[in-house]
Amino acid sequence: MSESGRKSSDLTCGGSAVLLWGLPVALLIAGVNWPGVRLLLWIPAFLVAGAACLVNAARCGRIHCYVTGPLFLLAALYFVLRGFHVVPVAPGIFLYSFVGIVLLARLAEFPLGKYRKRASEASQGSVHEC
Repeated sequence: MSESGRKSSDLTCGGSAVLLWGLPVALLIAGVNWPGVRLLLWIPAFLVAGAACLVNAARCGRIHCYVTGPLFLLAALYFVLRGFHVVPVAPGIFLYSFVGIVLLARLAEFPLGKYRKRASEASQGSVHEC
């Protein structure tokens, strides 16, 4: 796929990014400050962001989406289990760890490039930017 094809299919480059990741981030922030409904906010937020990342990884090969998609879905599962008191949680520690992993995944795009290269593209050395 060409650079312009990757950009056009990258959900993080369009207006849909606000709904797919901006709204979930807002719900996560609200949950930090509103413990009574934290699970009701965080579980759907993690599910939406995780599904969006997996779709984006499949559509355009965005590198960080291969890490963050499963991470968001595992976070949703963790909080479902928390809702049933199966696992303990300290929201602050969880969020610091979670944000750290997300940032590392994003930073991995600097040396690796934003998009996964196919075998035919690797020999060309093309750089894809959003």
